[in-house]
Amino acid sequence: MLSRTIIRSPGRTFSTSTAVLNRCIIYTQNGDPAQVIRAITYPKLPSPPPNTVNLKFLLSPINPADVNTIEGVYPSKPSPTSNIAASGLGSQDKPVFVGGNEGLAQVVEVGEGVKELKKDDWVVMDRPQLGTWSTSRNVPFHGVIKLPASGLTEAHGATMTVNPTTAYNMLDGFVKLQEGDWVIQNGANSAVGQLVIQIAKDRGLSTINFVRSRDDMGPLVDHLKSLGATKILTYDDLNDKSLRGKIKEWTGGKDIRLALNCVGGEPTTAMSKLLGQDAHLISYGAMSKKPLSLPTSLHIFKNLTSHGFWQTNWSKTHSRSEKEELIAKLADMMKANKIRAPEHTIVNISAQESDEEATAKIRDVFAKLAEGKFGKKVLLKLEDTAT
Repeated sequence: MLSRTIIRSPGRTFSTSTAVLNRCIIYTQNGDPAQVIRAITYPKLPSPPPNTVNLKFLLSPINPADVNTIEGVYPSKPSPTSNIAASGLGSQDKPVFVGGNEGLAQVVEVGEGVKELKKDDWVVMDRPQLGTWSTSRNVPFHGVIKLPASGLTEAHGATMTVNPTTAYNMLDGFVKLQEGDWVIQNGANSAVGQLVIQIAKDRGLSTINFVRSRDDMGPLVDHLKSLGATKILTYDDLNDKSLRGKIKEWTGGKDIRLALNCVGGEPTTAMSKLLGQDAHLISYGAMSKKPLSLPTSLHIFKNLTSHGFWQTNWSKTHSRSEKEELIAKLADMMKANKIRAPEHTIVNISAQESDEEATAKIRDVFAKLAEGKFGKKVLLKLEDTAT
């Protein structure tokens, strides 16, 4: 059964029943998630070894990259798990991968030598592919980042480390933008696109946002405007020869120096022609699955610079203190309601469901995701299997 509850309370209470088994979502080979993933139970975690912590996961999203990881086509590869002893797996010569890259967890117990964390702290992941589709896991303490003590919803925490960090870093890392500057983007109704709108608004930046045309544009336009979008256009508008003049009027003749691309193909080529002198085009996705084609003249005469951006690489090349500072900034914006939690559906896998029932449920979720039947972010909540 799918719950459509949006969490608004920061409360952190748990069931008082004694949990004797944990549960996680695993796969042993790459392929279609609707066919290769399964739910398993495993024993209660022992006390954590030195420099590690035991975590209880509160909420974990299913992101597009998670699907690609299970399919075996994502650049970031998970490592086989080594700290769960699962039952019912049959032959143990196959590596076991626990799904999930992002999520919110609560510290249950800290090992010797851990000073930065204590019981009941909320944390997010600072390492890729830690296996967040779990009830409980043991991880190195430096693999997580502590969140503020209060004021955040579970949905905010669970979705903090992928899309918000991507949006913030693209707005911050390539062009020194000032209040009153303009940013242009495609895929504006994507998760990252909506965050770009909100963060830009908070910084006093205006946005021109392109989306795919649809029969009823009204609800989408209203939603993006409620987030702070300045202008909302469709890809069809890129063929309008009067668009350049309209944009010049909107911006007061100010050059647009930052464009964000998650689509590729012809819409991005057309969008790039709207940029001014010394602009930067940042590509973080390719939803059209078509190559990026940029006129040579933009490079020669306007000094256009094109970059790619992948948040995983940013995390690898920046210090822990920089990552903690970024998370703190985003948390403050979320607590102040400057960044909304994404619209979401919570899929609860209860303690009363058997592994077979849980497997059927999670496979059905992935089948529906593949068919585009979820219009919201899907968040997993796995309950301990209790006696």
